[in-house]
Amino acid sequence: ATVEFVSSALMDLEFHTQPAASITDVRAFEKQELEKIGMPAEIALRHRPTQFGHIFSGAHSASRYYSYMWSEVMDADAFGAFEEAHDIFDPAVAKRLHDDIYSSGGSRDPEDAYIAFRGRKPEPDALLRRRGLLNEPEAA
Repeated sequence: ATVEFVSSALMDLEFHTQPAASITDVRAFEKQELEKIGMPAEIALRHRPTQFGHIFSGAHSASRYYSYMWSEVMDADAFGAFEEAHDIFDPAVAKRLHDDIYSSGGSRDPEDAYIAFRGRKPEPDALLRRRGLLNEPEAA
């Protein structure tokens, strides 16, 4: 599932970087992009580019698959704060999450809010660990 979703995200992002109306043959573009990323033939895409409604619904692509994956990174990394506290219900971490992210609404740059909560930018390795693709870090 990870390879399939990442390939959709990469293709989605590539669509996003193209000028509007520059891709005239979506199937040829899909084939070219899958070859470029080395997509294994054994893994079939469940979500084909012609099903990416967000690509064809306006003047440009919103690169949603990439956005979805980045949201998963942030979710996994934020949950890591609770895991590091050795308590997924840790009140102090929950308060920081509330104060730094949830209560800020649209009044603060999202990156700044996340950094205030976590003390750093999100780390993509958190999602890789969640999906079993990376070992847990060694205890210090």
